[in-house]
Amino acid sequence: MYRNLEACLKDLEQNGHLIRIKEEVDPYLEMAAIHMRVHAAKGPALLFEKVKGSKFRAASNIFGTVERSRFIFRDTWNDVEKIIALRNDPVAALKKPFSNIGTGLAALKALPKKTSFPASDFEEINITDLPLIHHWPMDGGAFVTLPQVYTEDADKPGIMNSNLGMYRIQLTGNDYELNKEIGLHYQIHRGIGVHQSKANNKGIPLKVSCFVGGHPAHTLAAVMPLPEGLSEMTFAGMLAGRRFRYSYKDGFAISNDADFIITGEVYPHENKPEGPFGDHLGYYSLKHPFPLMRVHKVYARKNAIWNFTVVGRPPQEDTAFGALIHELTGDAIKQEIPGVKEVHAVDAAGVHPLLFAIGSERYTPYLDNKQPAEILTLSNRILGTGQLSLAKFLFITAEDGNTLDSHNEALFLQYILERIDLKRDIHFYTNTTIDTLDYSGTGLNTGSKVVFAAYGNPLRNLSTTIPEVLKLYNARIIMPGILAFQGNKFESYEKTDYEMKQLNETIMNAKTSFDWNTFPMLILCDDSDFMSANIQNFLWAAFTRCNPSHDIYGIDSFTEHKHWGCKGPLVIDARIKPHHAPPLIPDVNVEKKVDEIMKRYF
Repeated sequence: MYRNLEACLKDLEQNGHLIRIKEEVDPYLEMAAIHMRVHAAKGPALLFEKVKGSKFRAASNIFGTVERSRFIFRDTWNDVEKIIALRNDPVAALKKPFSNIGTGLAALKALPKKTSFPASDFEEINITDLPLIHHWPMDGGAFVTLPQVYTEDADKPGIMNSNLGMYRIQLTGNDYELNKEIGLHYQIHRGIGVHQSKANNKGIPLKVSCFVGGHPAHTLAAVMPLPEGLSEMTFAGMLAGRRFRYSYKDGFAISNDADFIITGEVYPHENKPEGPFGDHLGYYSLKHPFPLMRVHKVYARKNAIWNFTVVGRPPQEDTAFGALIHELTGDAIKQEIPGVKEVHAVDAAGVHPLLFAIGSERYTPYLDNKQPAEILTLSNRILGTGQLSLAKFLFITAEDGNTLDSHNEALFLQYILERIDLKRDIHFYTNTTIDTLDYSGTGLNTGSKVVFAAYGNPLRNLSTTIPEVLKLYNARIIMPGILAFQGNKFESYEKTDYEMKQLNETIMNAKTSFDWNTFPMLILCDDSDFMSANIQNFLWAAFTRCNPSHDIYGIDSFTEHKHWGCKGPLVIDARIKPHHAPPLIPDVNVEKKVDEIMKRYF
């Protein structure tokens, strides 16, 4: 059991899970580029001993693989899994420890422990003393990428009603007054947003404490979807095997084990532009007004280590975070939505845009002609649940004597496409919310959703033969039943409507020469070679660049009693649009320098 981050890093090093970068490295692009190279190679955790412009060391890729995370939490993992399994009443383990002998004692030892502020362990510093890591060329400044952001409920103050979340923090750039102001990026429905609303209603500033480092369990606690009644600080104590030690200084909560602490206040309705920032969809999230935090004091533990990660097109380190959370929460989705067997947020598509789900289909057992029924009800539940509500695309089916795995993306899609009735099984939700970081919609946090619900006997055999009429469009096979073809650069939706009418006419005229039923999905794109190179490219480009209501078309389409369908193939326009955010592209010169560093260490 570790007392702090440094103890964890020493343990990783002794067991071959960490390498030290001893030469000076620039926090402007270089550190992020090194991290991404090592992570892509499933390499070790990194300890940067000399960060240009700062006296503090920095560590990354600690959670780079699930195996390394399991190693870090090897002493407490099983007990925590058991407590998370008590989702209906997790605090029962606290109230009745002898009824849940193993889990109860683990939770009882995990309650947060209040102590006095260990002033001798910390020094007061400025924001400019921190390792100011700039990750992508167009980023608006330096960001904290693994923060633990702590706030309390103005109506019910105290640690047991607090929120610990991971919301990105901009330290420099834009209009922020250096060392005195920083930016907080979060959505109002998150825990911190609820706390801010309550503080606003009282006309008082919201006190915020940002912790960096400390025991790795504290970082994981900030992103865990915990059962009602189980606080992040209690979970952090359970996973760390050591109670979360905290104190108060100037009215601000302090994590006594953190490496760095930034305290400050958010005043009602004070905003400043935050961003751009290279984000998890593989594009930049652009500059928008977000809450301004006025810095009170910044502390650093003696010999502190700055913990960071890099966000970009998946897979990145947050992919391993997601897998770790899935392992801990287990069958939580089954308990939350009865009838759902699994929901897979597809990482290759940036997690939020695309969901694959398997449900049950029990509504019409007496019908010979099987069709979606219960899974349509389940779709509404899925798209109305927590973070799943951010999805744009939901592909859902039900097992029917087959063993399905939604994590095998190619086979799952093939199963859907063999069974989908394009005239019946496509269901749109228009003028609704999507991920704030997704710029494919009609505005910030606004767009549409679509459900593809397929169930029953196969309706078609999927083809891998390119139709002659599409060869002029540099058509390429992505997988059986899905074909990519190139179009002109997107100009406008009016122009696209005209192009789709032409495509419709071309394909309808070729109906006698090719069985279009064997290709239920066509992808219009800018680069069909890229789109078809591998399934990861397809999942990323097709579903992050599409707003369902605006970018889905159909050959021989119709609207009947307000239901839309098509008799020919479905067409998804996955071209880059003018309103899309730019993709993340590394700096060529930095990449060359990193080539040399990698040769020296790996």
